[in-house]
Amino acid sequence: MATRTMDREVGKASSQAEQDPMERMSRAMLRARVLEDKLASLYRAGRIVGGVYLGRGQEGLSAAGGVALRKGDVLAPLIRDMAGRLGFGEPLVDAVRAYLGSKLGPMKGRDGNIHRGDLSRGILPMISHLGAMVSATAGVLLAKRMKKEKGFVGLTSAGDGATSTGSFHEGLNVAAVEKLPLVVVVADNGYAYSTPNDRQFACTDLLDRAKGYGVEGHGVDGTDPEACWEVVGRAVQRAREGAGPQLVVGRLLRLCGHGEHDDGLYIDKKMKSSDRGRDCMEVLRDQMKSRGLGKDWDRWEKEAQEEVEGAVKKVAEEPLPDPFEEDWRATAMVGAAEAVQKG
Repeated sequence: MATRTMDREVGKASSQAEQDPMERMSRAMLRARVLEDKLASLYRAGRIVGGVYLGRGQEGLSAAGGVALRKGDVLAPLIRDMAGRLGFGEPLVDAVRAYLGSKLGPMKGRDGNIHRGDLSRGILPMISHLGAMVSATAGVLLAKRMKKEKGFVGLTSAGDGATSTGSFHEGLNVAAVEKLPLVVVVADNGYAYSTPNDRQFACTDLLDRAKGYGVEGHGVDGTDPEACWEVVGRAVQRAREGAGPQLVVGRLLRLCGHGEHDDGLYIDKKMKSSDRGRDCMEVLRDQMKSRGLGKDWDRWEKEAQEEVEGAVKKVAEEPLPDPFEEDWRATAMVGAAEAVQKG
């Protein structure tokens, strides 16, 4: 059944007990939007190797998940979860380091920018956005249970297209059987790359699938940040209380192409002009103004721009990895060569 209410204090870490979660969400969303605009510019300038995938239009749904979690929880973000990462505590400078290949980043420049993670912070490096992180997160939660840990929650994301993959089904099915504290947030953004929903699945609403898995389902307008906080936060709370896996489906629209290499011309213009096509950042700004926080919004946006520009400048001066200095390089090949030389 869909849920729409929750305790406003859910998901706050003890060190953030006095901070309004909507302020944390607002800041995470703003920082993510400003940072990704900058990354898109750097990509077009040829300064980023690999793909750049933006979360434009999905920041509210993503940020709600990151903010609702607390220390000791697990986050398995996907390609459009910059806001969730920042909301959960990933340093913005580390994100920039991953995109520019800095040796000082969490992956030390060894892996692609969207596959970054930091296990010390509870952030899993992404394997694939096609449902693979559901089973990966379930495995981590099962391991934590076996270690007698308590009170933890794991959250991962998926697009509507990923819900049709075997990895998604297997992972969620195992989590349901084991009653793991897993929250899966599905961004129903209308397209699996360029394939529209009516060519992906026959059910009326992806939320209907919750019953089939035997898990609780929660639907939300993904363009409404306050509603996202209410619903995603409630799902995290239910998982933490021992209610088993939670499936959240946020209805929204990807306001860009699949990646910066894709112009997104296939997106239905009628969908863009509908409520589903609203920009969650504009909705948030209106919500902030209605609460008398318009000046705070302007200040936070300026601070985000300064932080992003400062991080890019800093990282641009950091060293890149040198494969000839890495202790992980071609170890097996070195051993094989030595064996051949010894006859």
